[in-house]
Amino acid sequence: MTNVIDYAPGDSLLHRLNPVTKLALAAAIILATFLGDTYVLLIALLVLTFVLGIYAKSTTGIVSLVKLMVPLSLIMLFLQTVFIRTGGPIFAWITTDGLITGTKAALRLLGVALPLILMLTITQLGDLANACVEVLHVPYRYAFTFTTALRFVPVFSQEMNAIMEAQTARGVEYDTKNPLKKIQLMLPLCVPLLVSSVGKTDATALAAEQRGFYLRTRASSYKRYPIKGLDIAVLIASVALIVLGLLF
Repeated sequence: MTNVIDYAPGDSLLHRLNPVTKLALAAAIILATFLGDTYVLLIALLVLTFVLGIYAKSTTGIVSLVKLMVPLSLIMLFLQTVFIRTGGPIFAWITTDGLITGTKAALRLLGVALPLILMLTITQLGDLANACVEVLHVPYRYAFTFTTALRFVPVFSQEMNAIMEAQTARGVEYDTKNPLKKIQLMLPLCVPLLVSSVGKTDATALAAEQRGFYLRTRASSYKRYPIKGLDIAVLIASVALIVLGLLF
């Protein structure tokens, strides 16, 4: 089963960047998306994310996330048009200010989610944790906790699918188009998923402790993550993106 954060192997320049540089680039795009206030900049940042994904050949995760985020973006657009009534009327309750605010909020929602997914699909989680420890001096236990939580996302997704298939075999119909009924059917699945997640977390903690987790230091990793010339160039470009967000 393909997940949106599955690592996509490659030899592109993006793949060869320091994991911290990739994280900084994603953070710069996200920050510029929050700071930007023009359609040109917001759309340009989305296009930049897609171009980077195409270059790194990791568009599968981005496209999968877009399919999930577009309905949420439309809901965000609808809510903004409902609650913002200033400006000239356009149609029914929709006003100019509500439409502008709603479309920008929808674009920002996409612009915030996609860069992070792109960074995760071109970075191995072990390298991300080790680079944060070596370069950013983040305590290893925090870096390990963050990356382990990301690893559990597809595991829990597969567990949920397995539980739903078991319930479907017993006659439960999850393909209903009524969203309220679907939520009502999904809520009872949280209990077995919670029990399964607690068991997996406990097993993971025990395995980490037996492997000397608490003895891990910055010098424990055999792989080094130096900041090279290409990383510096990308970091400068990241700062430029933030400046563009401030200006536009």
